[in-house]
Amino acid sequence: MDQTFTNVVEDLLRTYRENGGINYVEEAATLPSRLAIDACCVELLSILFPGFHGEPLAHAGDLPAVTRSRVRELHSRFKPEVCKSLAAVSSTNGDDAVERLAEDTLQFFLSQLAGLREMLWADIDAAYEGDPAARSYEEIILAYPTIEAIAIQRTAHLLYQRDLPLIPRMMTAWAHDRTGIDIHPGAQIGSHFFIDHGTGVVIGETCVIGSHVKLYHGVTLGARSFQKDDHGHIRKGGKRHPDVEDHVTIYPNSTVLGGETVIGARSTIGGNVFLTQSVPPDSLVYYEAKQMAIVPKRSRSPETDHILAQ
Repeated sequence: MDQTFTNVVEDLLRTYRENGGINYVEEAATLPSRLAIDACCVELLSILFPGFHGEPLAHAGDLPAVTRSRVRELHSRFKPEVCKSLAAVSSTNGDDAVERLAEDTLQFFLSQLAGLREMLWADIDAAYEGDPAARSYEEIILAYPTIEAIAIQRTAHLLYQRDLPLIPRMMTAWAHDRTGIDIHPGAQIGSHFFIDHGTGVVIGETCVIGSHVKLYHGVTLGARSFQKDDHGHIRKGGKRHPDVEDHVTIYPNSTVLGGETVIGARSTIGGNVFLTQSVPPDSLVYYEAKQMAIVPKRSRSPETDHILAQ
């Protein structure tokens, strides 16, 4: 058994030497901690939705002190990770310059939270108005995965706008793990956004989504194809994902692909549609299915059994 362990370790060490790009040892301090970023996401939710995430408030009068404490805690957790993220890619000389840039980034980020919270309220209202099963705003905040996913995406988008590497993707990955909703932090999403159910939704980096848009589970707003350079490598960047204009509804398991694809305002995309072309405003897009038959089971025949088996 000891020899087996020795062989395993030697094989692993060989891959560490040969494939250094996928392991960090001496350079580990330059990478943000996933555990720390996860904790920041939890702290963010407690700030955005006080009383709903984390310890409940004993009294409304405690809110100023509690909020001040939470903001300070978030800053304290975030700053070392932002410094590490910036240091990994920054051309700035010296730790002091990296720390100043990290502080500027965090000051901007924290200053936007109040306005972002107002936008989240519009998202909660869209969920309440868009789902007949919703009984209260409290239920939506506590139990609807869309609110957690969009709250983290909107905060991560603020950092994405400041070109902060790594951390925005780590934040939305945390939300994806918890909700099954995968929204890239680069996606631009308007107000009153609602994802009903949500499981399996994918929204790509260069999507631009208008206001009052409603998606159902399994919807993909993705890339149609990837351009490659002369060496066969995928070109990074560029507009790859569709635009969805105001007041659009997209029903379950539909896929909309392509950077040039635009879903016009007030359009409805039916379920299970695969779309790679633009749709003008006020359109209804659906597949005409074969006629459905409903018959008593006792009327089944070899012919119907053959059809069912297809």
